[in-house]
Amino acid sequence: MSAVVADTAPPVERSEEVLTDEALAFIAELHRRFAPRRAELLARRKERRDEIARTGTLDFLADTAPVRAAQWQVAESPAALNDRRVEITGPTDRKMTINALNSGARIWLADFEDASAPTWHNVIAGQINLIDAYERRIDFTSPEGKTYALRPDAELATVVARPRGWHLAERHLTVDGEPVPGGLVDFGLYFFHNAKRLIAKGKGPYFYLPKTESHLEARLWNDVFVFAQDYVGVPQGTVRATVLIETITAAFEMEEILYELRDHASGLNAGRWDYLFSIVKNFRDAGEKFVLPDRNLVTMTAPFMRAYTELLVRTCHKRGAHAIGGMAAFIPSRRDAEVNAVAFDKVKADKDREAADGFDGSWVAHPDLVPIARASFDAVLGERPNQKDRLREDVHVEAAELLAIDSLDARPTYEGLRNAVQVGTRYIEAWLRGLGAVAIFNLMEDAATAEISRSQIWQWINAGVVFTDSGDKATADLVRRLAADELAAIRAEVGEEAFAAGRWQQAHDLLLKTALDETYVDFLTLPAYEQLTG
Repeated sequence: MSAVVADTAPPVERSEEVLTDEALAFIAELHRRFAPRRAELLARRKERRDEIARTGTLDFLADTAPVRAAQWQVAESPAALNDRRVEITGPTDRKMTINALNSGARIWLADFEDASAPTWHNVIAGQINLIDAYERRIDFTSPEGKTYALRPDAELATVVARPRGWHLAERHLTVDGEPVPGGLVDFGLYFFHNAKRLIAKGKGPYFYLPKTESHLEARLWNDVFVFAQDYVGVPQGTVRATVLIETITAAFEMEEILYELRDHASGLNAGRWDYLFSIVKNFRDAGEKFVLPDRNLVTMTAPFMRAYTELLVRTCHKRGAHAIGGMAAFIPSRRDAEVNAVAFDKVKADKDREAADGFDGSWVAHPDLVPIARASFDAVLGERPNQKDRLREDVHVEAAELLAIDSLDARPTYEGLRNAVQVGTRYIEAWLRGLGAVAIFNLMEDAATAEISRSQIWQWINAGVVFTDSGDKATADLVRRLAADELAAIRAEVGEEAFAAGRWQQAHDLLLKTALDETYVDFLTLPAYEQLTG
């Protein structure tokens, strides 16, 4: 019996091209084989979090020490993934698909996760857009009459698709009455329709794996890949996966994660906002030393962040994998050249640091940043595709260094609280309207931004933080006042008609619920999904 599209699923033009009987049968097989293990691993996350709450610490795993001590390498990189010096990220809407492929970046992270609100339209239309791109039948004309079309194949970025994390379900697709895990839907549809098509182009089905919390979760993905390749009839090792090390628990299992995926592993990526969100989530009640300052004060040069990124480079290169750096999220202004100049200098400094540290590539959020990042890596790499031969044997990171949150000489501020309320409200409102990648205050924000914003509010209140710049104490009443002020400011900014047409009150209420409730919600997107229409 195949997967079933729910009666509540809204119609999506050309969905029958993606939701074929054969594809739905494949999704059903994935669900029946792997959803039970996914449920067990989600339960294990809670057990581990409870253990952290009891002990207030983490360490490298004793029972996997032999894996860390052994000699092994991940599979050799396919040609299409060997040079990853610049990667652009973004959702799979039609315009972004064309712009990202044409951007000059070597890789496009085609995002079904944090940069895409999972409406049924976004889930299905994104798959259609990728198929159309591979078949070169994609084009786009903006409401202003501007047309977009693909460059020649040789100039296009290689696609690395990012499915949803294990925690999210897809309510519009069920098997035996159960919603299918969103990650299996995104992976399954993309792999089923494109694996052979991509092989014919000299590439393959490549993936970014988000929100991974342990090597056991990586093992589950590896088993999915093995089954899927046999099912569709492509050689084992065709799939390649890059894992985002964006949780504090995964940072202690980098080698084990690569080991579990070694026949399919391509690399690891360092993601800042989700990593900080994970620190807050796991150590939210572990005392003063785990209280993070304003998110914008936590740069990649903070001691505990440098420990994390240097360990990532060392781990990847030791095992023959790519180390991919973090996001440059700046969105260039079309009106303020001075703002751009300052921001471009910061982007350059950040990418120069990553290239010098040994990273093989890095992320940008906008095509205008591609040349800046490329220049930083070109200066170090030259004609070489990567610097995996830089083993960074000088790096030795202890558990205490990864957890040294209090090594950062910064404290929470009132302005940081206000920014968290502002950005959280504005992002959630856009997400509820189906937009996952949103430009806010000249930065491209995704769901990770909202997660760290509401989590920091929660942590600061529960830790009784007193703000260094105002002397105010973080309280629920203060947050409510700031949220009400922000709602009034937005109403004045956008006008009554646009305010009424938006989801502003819902966004305000959801931010306050997830930031102020005594019980901490593991993921903002879980209650938000219940309010997402379509």
